[in-house]
Amino acid sequence: MKRIIFVLRALLILPCVLLPLISCTSKSTKAQLVDGKLQACPGSPNCVSSESEDASSRVAPLVFQGPPEIAWERLKEAIRDMGGEIQKERDSYLWSTFTTRVFRFVDDVEFRMVATNGIIHVRSASRKGYSDFGVNRKRVEKFRVRFNRKKDQTVGQQTHPADVQQRR
Repeated sequence: MKRIIFVLRALLILPCVLLPLISCTSKSTKAQLVDGKLQACPGSPNCVSSESEDASSRVAPLVFQGPPEIAWERLKEAIRDMGGEIQKERDSYLWSTFTTRVFRFVDDVEFRMVATNGIIHVRSASRKGYSDFGVNRKRVEKFRVRFNRKKDQTVGQQTHPADVQQRR
């Protein structure tokens, strides 16, 4: 009986010890554009992209109206608000990382703006594992809500001074 309890405890404790070790070995990704587009998803269900040809990993891009510079700033604010860290930014490309709280797994989230079409393509992928239980897809959808909320706040901030003048 003592042996069974020992084995059960070991089976419960082992994942708690190994998962943090695995997350510490997460290597940096080669986040970059490939032929002017975001990298393709690898075929495992731990990646989503608005430029994916595969329907199972496809998500809609972010849509914006108005100056691309304002949309880009909203994008960066939304990343920071959601706990992401901007790793690289150049021209119309941005690479950010998000780290899970408990096991410290790192996910890479990339963006590519097409200013003439008013869209920002997005790719969110886990560095480790096969399945992410929908975490990347949920992150993109939460990000979309936050990005659009930032748009509404920006519009509200732009019209607010005029409202103040009318009240005077």
